[in-house]
Amino acid sequence: MKLSKFGDKFTRNAGILSLMDDLGQALSAGGENLIMMGGGNPSHIPEVEELFRERLRRIVDDRLQFRRLTGIYDPPQGKTAFIADLAALLRREYGWPLTPANIALTNGSQSAFFMLFNMLAGECADGSRRTIHFPLTPEYIGYADAGLCDSFFTAGRPRIELIGDDLFKYRVDFADLRPGPEVAALCASRPTNPTGNVLTDAEVAQLAQLAHDADIPLILDGAYGAPFPNLMFTEATPFWNEDVILLLSLSKLGLPAARTGIVIAAEEVIRALAAANAVLNLSTGSFGPMLTDELIASGDILHLSNETVRPYYQQRAQLALTELRRCMDGTPFRAHAPEGAMFLWLWFENLPITSLELYQRLKNRGVIVVSGHYFFPGLTEDWRHRHECLRVTYTQDEEKVKRGLAIIAEEVKRAYAQG
Repeated sequence: MKLSKFGDKFTRNAGILSLMDDLGQALSAGGENLIMMGGGNPSHIPEVEELFRERLRRIVDDRLQFRRLTGIYDPPQGKTAFIADLAALLRREYGWPLTPANIALTNGSQSAFFMLFNMLAGECADGSRRTIHFPLTPEYIGYADAGLCDSFFTAGRPRIELIGDDLFKYRVDFADLRPGPEVAALCASRPTNPTGNVLTDAEVAQLAQLAHDADIPLILDGAYGAPFPNLMFTEATPFWNEDVILLLSLSKLGLPAARTGIVIAAEEVIRALAAANAVLNLSTGSFGPMLTDELIASGDILHLSNETVRPYYQQRAQLALTELRRCMDGTPFRAHAPEGAMFLWLWFENLPITSLELYQRLKNRGVIVVSGHYFFPGLTEDWRHRHECLRVTYTQDEEKVKRGLAIIAEEVKRAYAQG
């Protein structure tokens, strides 16, 4: 089979493909014996699952609602009632001057980023090239291969702030951040997948000002953030203005299979996104919006996020960090301060082997993690740090997480002792 440039690019061994393939094959090949600490699948929180089960039962029992769920196309911008209710909620709670014309839905955040990135950056009509710039790396593995041409992303190397004996935090290095005419947009996730880093309010405000001054958008990925599911364990204010393209998701609330992404932006961005949606997807799915429309209209989605979902993950983060410290006692390591999301980001400074080799050793022992080197899209310099890190998720059963962390500690100690 002869492939086009497009075909060649999107059939390469991309990081996100490797991750999802590992997860799928492991689960289909007797995954009950594996300890899955690599993916971003949310936990199955009983209270959340029961809420959606009850909502689904009511939809199925109502002939008209069931028809709307399964038998009617939504507009390319997404389900109209859901969008109107969300705009009203965000106006009411945060004072954001939103109308339904400021919101579009997509079939998952991944498709939203693909459309937005390629509408803004890449090869332009005048022959120039523009890039998406990440002010802070590490960043989300799924960004790395979303551009339609090479050299699509650029990135800034972070400042590392050491905290206590075994924690650290990445900070945006604003001294080197001067977006020029080749930059089409700044992009950052809050909280960050893979590290759990939460950009401070001051950092977000400074990024927004830099974007405004350069007449480019600031894209904020809030898939784990505010206002829902609000997996942020530190003080952080939700942020939006017309220079910002804010992306939200229903996945980490507990509906990853619903594939519902939410884009909040200036009207011209939403019009362009709806047009691209029509070409690429024809329509957006109804499942996520219909399962959550009552929560959005009432505002109960905020209560569910703040009182059930966030405390669950915050507790799991602290339990995992405590267990990691116990297992690693006497062996050098640092973890990024767990400020949000559902991951521990581990740094083994001067590790004699690469994080990819460590990943392979752990996989051989039945523990699936993700090598840190995948999470530096756009960073071209050869930085040893990127090969010293692992992303570990703690969303599985607590006892499995403990066993997984113990095996990680054993392999790290072996690597330091024997190479």
